[in-house]
Amino acid sequence: MKIIVFGGDGFCGWPTALHLSNKGHKILIVDNLSRRKIDIELGTNSLTPIEDIETRIKTWNKISKNKISFYKLDIAKNYFELKELFKSFKPEAVVHFAEQRSAPYSMKNSSTKSYTVDNNVNATHNILNAIVETRLDCHIVHLGTMGVYGYGWTGKNPIPEGYVKVLVGTTREEKEILHPANPGSVYHMTKTLDQLMFGFYCKNDSLRITDLHQGIVWGTQTDETKLDKKLINRFDYDGDYGTVLNRFLMQAAINHPLTIYGKGGQTRAFINISDTVKCINIAINNPPKKGDRPSIFNQATETRKLSDLAKLISKKTSAKISYVENPRKEDPRNDLVVDNSKFLKLGLKPKTLNEGLMDEVQNITLKYKDRVNLKTIYPTSKWVVK
Repeated sequence: MKIIVFGGDGFCGWPTALHLSNKGHKILIVDNLSRRKIDIELGTNSLTPIEDIETRIKTWNKISKNKISFYKLDIAKNYFELKELFKSFKPEAVVHFAEQRSAPYSMKNSSTKSYTVDNNVNATHNILNAIVETRLDCHIVHLGTMGVYGYGWTGKNPIPEGYVKVLVGTTREEKEILHPANPGSVYHMTKTLDQLMFGFYCKNDSLRITDLHQGIVWGTQTDETKLDKKLINRFDYDGDYGTVLNRFLMQAAINHPLTIYGKGGQTRAFINISDTVKCINIAINNPPKKGDRPSIFNQATETRKLSDLAKLISKKTSAKISYVENPRKEDPRNDLVVDNSKFLKLGLKPKTLNEGLMDEVQNITLKYKDRVNLKTIYPTSKWVVK
């Protein structure tokens, strides 16, 4: 299958492109390399020494019989060039990672808020519009977020996979609608807008769309990125882009206290990076039919309370725990149960948090701990402007 991976140079995009290539697909990575520019802007870096995109692709093409190509393009700004790319490559599927992915970065200031909205909303709409205009039969697989649901809506009831049944009006007629959106940041807000665009284009133009509501990703390596040191995936640890478990493991590696925001009563959904790439492949192989509403999967394999997660790592590494002021505007605690039955029925065997996987990530953090910039560990983005 011919597949475009938009945002294929990123934390999730790069290992996904390799995984799909390894499965025999013809892969084109399209990326504007903005994530690398944001590292420079923030004065931080990947903990792992990632190669430039040209070296990455050259390395993969040397060891794999299935070649990957790269095209540099800002799809949020260059619609007509994007449309011509669709015409020439004629993808049968696209994987859409081309969105600014950090909630803290999206709340940093007015500039990052505007950038997140402009980039994310335009990128998504340009992909949808281009597929309609080129009349391609192309399945869109979009990486969304569990954050579209918000936290606390359903308490101890499982978060359903995208849709919920409601009773409407005086007749109490039963309808199935999108789960009410409750975004907690500008980033999450753009993902809820994606949902509305997907619903419209499925209804109006019969596009085939799968939206993956993903939990917090942890880990860094997959089977493919381990094949050569030049293929290593990025590892973010800073206060803006570092996902919480990776951040905790990095802090433990350098004997820095594990920084919990507030009391740590927040419960979050998690998934290992190796399961992320498998889920993308499963989604590609199970597209919805033309005319169907968007297919929604909850791409998460377990939930953990952040204070429990910190205690687990503290017990394993003897790291101390530090409670810091929560920069986010959120409830101090929540329950979270997630329905992920669709992926399980399609054959996903989840890698939940365990000693072996945690050791693998810890080995990465210990190996590259000298690359840590201590000034970027603490959060600097505040949800409330004072």
